[in-house]
Amino acid sequence: MQIQELGHVVLYVRDLQRSRAFYGEVLGFPEIRSDDAPTGFPAAAFSAGRTHHELLLIEVGTNAASLPSGRRVGMYHIGLKVGDDDQTLRDAIVHLRDHGVKIVGTADHHVSHSVYLEDPDGNEIELYVDVPGVDWRADPTLVMRPAAPLQL
Repeated sequence: MQIQELGHVVLYVRDLQRSRAFYGEVLGFPEIRSDDAPTGFPAAAFSAGRTHHELLLIEVGTNAASLPSGRRVGMYHIGLKVGDDDQTLRDAIVHLRDHGVKIVGTADHHVSHSVYLEDPDGNEIELYVDVPGVDWRADPTLVMRPAAPLQL
């Protein structure tokens, strides 16, 4: 057996409409919708077109426990590619700030440049662009180099 690609991520959310607006309207992640879809399952699917769904949100209600802070076992963040150059990342930062989204970090990963934020339920998201001209396949050590401060 060999994994071919990471297919999708599924997140539990407290309020589906709030999260649907965040991922769809603020981040611009296209939602897969159909007027003929069965009702009764509180979920929303999103795809940038690579596969049938890359993100699935499932509503678990307002009483769901929060993610614990600090070091813990489990998912750290999901990475979403937003373009191919630093200007796209600069534009994303302006867009996020215009929508009141708090940026919680930035990093130069040598193969990518990243901005970190949290969704309405505290799930961390990395928005990134690949660094043009960097060939990590020719030098895989680049992937594991310590992150540097991001200079945009």
